[in-house]
Amino acid sequence: MSDQIQLVEVLSAEEIDLIEAEVAHIPDRQSAAIEALRIVQDKRGWVSDESLRAIATQLEMSIEALDSIATFYNLIFRQPVGRHVIMLCDSVSCFVMGSEQVRDKVCEHLGIGLGETTADGKYTLLPIVCLGACDRAPVMTVGDKLVTHLSQDSIGEALDGFE
Repeated sequence: MSDQIQLVEVLSAEEIDLIEAEVAHIPDRQSAAIEALRIVQDKRGWVSDESLRAIATQLEMSIEALDSIATFYNLIFRQPVGRHVIMLCDSVSCFVMGSEQVRDKVCEHLGIGLGETTADGKYTLLPIVCLGACDRAPVMTVGDKLVTHLSQDSIGEALDGFE
C-alpha cells in the first residue's frame, strides 16, 4: 500500500489540508510537527499511535522523531482524555497558596486521581508545572477556561457549567 493511500485512510481530508496549509508557511515540512499534532488532537481529542504514524509520513519524518516531540509537550495527549481536561497547577506559588488541599478536593469531587479520567469521560485531571497566573494562585484550567484563587470551597462552583 502506498504511503499516500495509507495516509488518507488514517487522517481525514480536512486534517491533511490543514496540515498542508501549515507546511506552506514554513521552510521545511518537519517544522510543522507541533501544529500537525495540534490539528489532529483538535479534531480527535488526542493523538493515537496510528495518527502519529500518518502525521510522520505526511511530514516526511521518522515516527520516533515525531513521538519525541509529541511526548515532550505536555499539551499533546498521547492517550484518550476526557471532554474537559483539567490542568491543575503545582508550581511553587500555587503550592504555597494551598494547591495540595485544592488538588485533594478536586480529586475527591471527581472521584479520580491525577492522570485519571472520570468514568463518564467528562474530565481528565492532569498536573502542570505552571500556568503563568502566579498572582492569582492557586489556579487551574478547565479546557480553555482559567480558574483562579481556588479554595477547597470553590471547587464545585469552578466545575459547574461544563457538559
